[in-house]
Amino acid sequence: MIKSRNIKKASILFILVVIIGLVAPLLVPYQPIEGALSPQQLADPDSQFIQVQNITLHYKSYGQGDTVFILLHGTLANTYTWHAVVEPLSRLGKVIAYDRPSFGLTSRPMPGTWGDKESPYSYEAQTDLLIGLMDALKIKQAILVGNSMGGSIAVYTAQRYPGRVEGLVLLAPAQDRHFFSDPIRWLLATPQLRAVGPLLSRGPIEEFAKNLYVTSWHDPSKIQQKDWDAYLPLFKMENWDRAIWELLIAARPFETILRFERITAPTLIITGDDDRVMGTQTNIQLASKIANSQLVVVPNCGHVSQEECPVPVTAAIGKWFNSQQFGADFRDARVGVAGNVR
Repeated sequence: MIKSRNIKKASILFILVVIIGLVAPLLVPYQPIEGALSPQQLADPDSQFIQVQNITLHYKSYGQGDTVFILLHGTLANTYTWHAVVEPLSRLGKVIAYDRPSFGLTSRPMPGTWGDKESPYSYEAQTDLLIGLMDALKIKQAILVGNSMGGSIAVYTAQRYPGRVEGLVLLAPAQDRHFFSDPIRWLLATPQLRAVGPLLSRGPIEEFAKNLYVTSWHDPSKIQQKDWDAYLPLFKMENWDRAIWELLIAARPFETILRFERITAPTLIITGDDDRVMGTQTNIQLASKIANSQLVVVPNCGHVSQEECPVPVTAAIGKWFNSQQFGADFRDARVGVAGNVR
């Protein structure tokens, strides 16, 4: 009898603990980002904004011409990552760099605002958004230049919209990396973790961003304070933490969706010889998966070669560009110098 009573009490206590665990997180009020600023307050003089599929995209534009390069940055980055290459690339044609959803000064839709539609942070939605941007700017075809996860979005866009992609320049694209397994992503999507997760992750994400940036360079001593300062707006935007949480929920293993063998567009693959984020050998092996591809390995360079080694990177792009049938009016253009490219 006593044993039965104890079991009953323990069961009631367990149920109460579960209920508290499920309800308590929902009662925690969301703490807004202290000192949050609007995109307009953080914008540069050359910043531009455009409404695409209910998202306000932040972008910058350089040069002119029939040939168009669209630049896609990696995780936790923004348009600044291209600052050292946009001018030389603009000698080849029009260059557009934009902030992908959850990063930079692009708006951050929150759950409930997209209704029954797919999350704007999903890979499919990101490719649709890119095509939407091209439509809004009246761009029929473009050469997509992507670094890290931006490179993967470029490849996925070429899979889904092959007629809109004239060529690909992939700088150490993410191929088989993803954030979490499906069960963990399911947990992240629960109302409880959606409520408290972003609050608890603010500090760790900032620390992760700093460590990732340092790891992305072959020689971190070259990083200047202005380089890091250029990425700080991420942590000043309203709902930046919740947007990254939604990105984590929407992320899927790239190896389940990317089909490199289906890519027919001319492709240039660029990797630093010391990529400690994706792995140099992984990047090199990609050349065997894409039929119409060329490979360039940049010595003494890391994961963000467009920042650390802009001269050999732009030289490689210029040489590749002039070997293809892009924009006949610009075939005589030249960028950079040969540099240490092998």
